[in-house]
Amino acid sequence: MIAFLLWCILFVLSWPLAILVLVLWPLVWLISLPFKLLGYAIGGVFALMKSILFLPARIFGWRPSSQPRMAV
Repeated sequence: MIAFLLWCILFVLSWPLAILVLVLWPLVWLISLPFKLLGYAIGGVFALMKSILFLPARIFGWRPSSQPRMAV
């Protein structure tokens, strides 16, 4: 919704630029798609590394608590 409102403001200020943005936006989305997929892959690799690093602790019974402990 915010993108549409920004586009409407751009259309009022400069309609040729707004039409150009409207035409080029799908191309920008297609170019950015591989980077988004790469980000998902890197996030998956980091999650795998975290699970491998915490595996010994989970084997010995450590569980993440839902509430943080208070220092007394």
